[in-house]
Amino acid sequence: MDRFTRNYIAGLVIIVIVFAVIGIRSSWQPRADELNVMLQADPLVVNYPYRFRVVSYQDGVATMLTPRNFDIPAHRFLQVIYPRLHGLAEDDPAMAAAQQALVNAQKRALDLVEAQPDVKSVHWSLDVRWLADHGIAGPIPR
Repeated sequence: MDRFTRNYIAGLVIIVIVFAVIGIRSSWQPRADELNVMLQADPLVVNYPYRFRVVSYQDGVATMLTPRNFDIPAHRFLQVIYPRLHGLAEDDPAMAAAQQALVNAQKRALDLVEAQPDVKSVHWSLDVRWLADHGIAGPIPR
């Protein structure tokens, strides 16, 4: 192998290593992992069909995933996790009960994370991957 090829390969290896270290470092979230362990220890949160979780923690702000927001109404999500609700109106008592169960689980997850002394606030982020994996189209970008 000539000198140019050896140096070229060495340069590429160094670049790959640098990007790998940056990627690992940016995805390493030990506090988020600790918060998720805490969430999974709570019976209400862990027994809900959707797994509420913290995806990042930085400077006192925990970012949690949610399956709903103003663009994705709760009833679309609920019909996926509770197939028996498919086709029911939003004001049906079964749908209302499912919405209340969602509110209770999400509020409990929020309360647990916010109760941590180092958490100043919680930011909710729509779980577009979960929604897409379950056939729910995401919101239209504005």
